[in-house]
Amino acid sequence: MHFVPADRLSTDENERHAMLRTYFCDKDALPIPAQGGWELELAWPTGKDRHVDPALDQGLRWWRGNLDLGDMPFARRREGKILTALYDTWTLHSWSEWLERSDAHPSDGIVILHVDDHRDLGSPRLFLRDGKWVDAITLQAFDLRDPASVERSIQSGAVGMGSFMTPFLHLFPQADVRHLCQPPKTSVTRRCSFRATTEPDTLLDPGSLRPAIELQEESEGLGTYLATPDMDTWLAGIGDQPVLLHIDMDYFNNRYDGDSDWKTRSEVLDPDSRSVGERIDALTAALARHALGQRLEDVTIAFSPGFFPAELWQEADERLRRGLEEIL
Repeated sequence: MHFVPADRLSTDENERHAMLRTYFCDKDALPIPAQGGWELELAWPTGKDRHVDPALDQGLRWWRGNLDLGDMPFARRREGKILTALYDTWTLHSWSEWLERSDAHPSDGIVILHVDDHRDLGSPRLFLRDGKWVDAITLQAFDLRDPASVERSIQSGAVGMGSFMTPFLHLFPQADVRHLCQPPKTSVTRRCSFRATTEPDTLLDPGSLRPAIELQEESEGLGTYLATPDMDTWLAGIGDQPVLLHIDMDYFNNRYDGDSDWKTRSEVLDPDSRSVGERIDALTAALARHALGQRLEDVTIAFSPGFFPAELWQEADERLRRGLEEIL
């Protein structure tokens, strides 16, 4: 339970629900009235009403027949360099394990190939305490060089979908981030810099600083951020730095975008299965064309339930895995 004073949440039930959903993102927060405020009971969603994909059961049967909805945030498996998960937050844990193996230094150059329909540069629920990060939900230490601590913060919900990249860029503030994204979200190439910064918390401990990333015009001495729909532009001019590849399958099709009102959206990335397969082939062919396959030090794949349609999971996985095996 987490106590929140009354003045931090709206008295209107709908507004209060929206505030909690925005703050905790992946987890449900049930507010229970208490003296002077609210006690928040946190839990991973288990009801079908929290999941917008009507074919989700089909995808879960393919992943593992007995997987419950409440277990989805923890589902992952590794085969060699490739970590496959349902939720993309496990990318950060895979990168933490890579850090442990590689002994990379924050001043080293690093390339992140980010294949995704989202930036994933949100602010995770981590607080700065005496120059170090702590999990805002458990108050335990969070250290990217300690994979066990990263695992705990993913399981607590402190690091969630949409925010997993931010702590890594704080550790590598001069990283070269290459974001491949399709229209309608990205239709032209944009080059800019990113700055690792902080922003104040708004609920559990207002004023406590949380990690954040600020995009701005290109500037020397800062990390670089490229967003483009073009695969050759995405991979052009990569130096000899370590290369990490993250693939969120919603890059190929983001029909739902986590939105229960997805049918009413005017612009939806929803190509058919044939087009998805062709795009997967084009991606692995581009990596091969730029001679990057064997340079990939870590690869993560996330299926993103409620974003990438579950009826496409099996076929897309087989096609992507086959293409990656040819180049790794």
